[in-house]
Amino acid sequence: MPEYRDVDISAFPPGWPHKSYLNTECILTARMGILAFINIKNREIQAKIVYYGPGRGGKTTNLEQIYKIFRERIPSEMVSIKTHGDRTLFFDFLPFEVGKIKGYNVRVLLYTVPGQVKYDATRRLVLKGVDGVVFVADSLAVQRERNVQAFQNLQENLAAYRKDIAQIPLVIQYNKRDLADKGIPLISVEELEADLNSVCRAPPIPASALTGDNVVLTLKKIISLTMTSLQKSL
Repeated sequence: MPEYRDVDISAFPPGWPHKSYLNTECILTARMGILAFINIKNREIQAKIVYYGPGRGGKTTNLEQIYKIFRERIPSEMVSIKTHGDRTLFFDFLPFEVGKIKGYNVRVLLYTVPGQVKYDATRRLVLKGVDGVVFVADSLAVQRERNVQAFQNLQENLAAYRKDIAQIPLVIQYNKRDLADKGIPLISVEELEADLNSVCRAPPIPASALTGDNVVLTLKKIISLTMTSLQKSL
């Protein structure tokens, strides 16, 4: 039975890190604005990636697709807590193991946030300690304004933790591109770039979370950017 350090777990987003990691063999590093959780005994770094965006834009569907595709490589169940009246999850907890950094194994924890504005306090809390972000934009023409509002909200909530959206690892996914085949009016990729990515110049990835198109590509890209950032900061 490990001895637990006196740590205020409320300082972390729900479920991160699990209390079993809060022992005397663990430390937190916060260099260059990056907060990574390190288990020295197990030689493991935990990196936190959050899927952010407007309500019903496809954040939850992305994680559900990832969970289905990589189920055999994921040792635990995906935890979900529904918020009343919101289709998105309160948070998703999905360990995903990748490569090594300086001899340490890396475990990636994937989260979503609630899409509705009234849950902004929860969205801000889930961003605490974030190492990388996937912004899932809704390509439906009627959602253009909500995309911009959600992106501005992401920027504001990151700033609350003194994080610059232009500096943090970021991928922007333009979801629901498959709906063009059904004649549904969509925002063009060029318009989405102008609305959301004119300053950050983050990697843009057209996708369909529902069909799985480019879901894995999005995941691989944000993991790659996040690991590069952690390698520089650790």
